[in-house]
Amino acid sequence: MEKPLKKLLEQVSDVIRLKHYSYITDESYVNWIKRYTIFHNKQHPKEMGGREIEDFSTLPTP
Repeated sequence: MEKPLKKLLEQVSDVIRLKHYSYITDESYVNWIKRYTIFHNKQHPKEMGGREIEDFSTLPTP
């Protein structure tokens, strides 16, 4: 039997742990990705490009 594919944020955490980054870095990256995907109506990041990054990164900070 094949293992089911992990969700995006689980994959990100796995790579961060593999690279021995800190737990806080893991949390920061995962939270950034959550905010980014929610901002773009839960569209998968692999379906987006530079324009979407620019739109998200130029938002005023609260």
